[in-house]
Amino acid sequence: MADGTPVRRRAGLTALYCALCLCLSGAFAAALQPGPAAAVDTEAQQFILMDAGTGMVLAEKNADEPMYPASMSKIMTLYVVFEHLADGQLDLEDTFTVSKKAWRMKGSRMFLEVNTKVTVSELLRGVIVQSGNDACIVLAEGLAGSEAAFADLMNERADELGLADSHFTNATGWPDPDHITTARDIAELSRRIIEDFPEYYPMFAEKSFTYNGIKQGNRNPLLYRYDGADGLKTGYTQASGHGLAASAKRGEQRLVLVVNGINGVDTRARESERLLSYGFRAFKTYVLFRAGQVVDTFDVWLGEADALPLVAESDIVLMMPRKSRKGMVVKIVADGPIAAPVEQGTRVATLVVSAPDVETRQWPLLAGASVDSLSGFGRIGAAIDALIWGKGG
Repeated sequence: MADGTPVRRRAGLTALYCALCLCLSGAFAAALQPGPAAAVDTEAQQFILMDAGTGMVLAEKNADEPMYPASMSKIMTLYVVFEHLADGQLDLEDTFTVSKKAWRMKGSRMFLEVNTKVTVSELLRGVIVQSGNDACIVLAEGLAGSEAAFADLMNERADELGLADSHFTNATGWPDPDHITTARDIAELSRRIIEDFPEYYPMFAEKSFTYNGIKQGNRNPLLYRYDGADGLKTGYTQASGHGLAASAKRGEQRLVLVVNGINGVDTRARESERLLSYGFRAFKTYVLFRAGQVVDTFDVWLGEADALPLVAESDIVLMMPRKSRKGMVVKIVADGPIAAPVEQGTRVATLVVSAPDVETRQWPLLAGASVDSLSGFGRIGAAIDALIWGKGG
């Protein structure tokens, strides 16, 4: 209905289902997936724009094409380190010794001195802010004994995370024909960093870090020029071109962007801003229900209570194209009416959501309370009411 009032269609006791149809002007569901991702023109050779909360792909170009990630692969290095911290195998104040291999490493550097001891906290900022290849090697050797052994850990974790098109041969992203990934894998990995390690993710927003008297600025250009940007990592080699894995948040909406194969740092910054702005403009995130919140009530047959609250199993959050919002239809479907007894927390109904240009999806709804069966006499009375007056159906 236009005012959002539920329209309940009552069925007989032998009906296969009861459905509550809600034609809402708002939105409600989680992780709706659209049809084919939008085709957006970009100078990037590989590109993907993704909703961080749901993984919904908003737009892409060659997102599964093999590419050289350069320093964006340090996101996987950081994931492995963060995991060791979260598991208690490592502490931010632990120290590792700088080897000659790390000290001699070329490319972007933290400017570590050989044989010095450096805390994990300093090394992490050396990787995130300064993109230090030397810091990556110190962490890799400290955790796994060698960079090669650490690369094995990276690949094992990539397999577990479902990054099927990624293979890492080093901790830095140093050029290697066998060190490859895809824009989709880097975007998914970025999502997991944000979701799995919220206590460490703020490091990515730090704009500068000083070590050994040398101050370096964060290489992520969006931190200085784009509202809501707070991570993640740039990358560049001659073979890869300029790349960036980025994330920005506005209100409840967080997007992840990966671009690669761009010619020039200024073009990379402009394209990244433009593509993120497209995502925030064309799509919106709606938070409709929190976990445990009552979505609606449903009839109970032969129970001590006539109605059962249906609650969301988890937060119900919707990311969808703004243009699809008005045409969305939501149904609550149950095999019913629901028969007592019902135990609180039991799945008793399904939320079905459809919208133009959006794939129909389903989510479970749980019983928000326990309802006991009627006594013998109560059941007889309810059955008589149903036969004579049509109650309970």
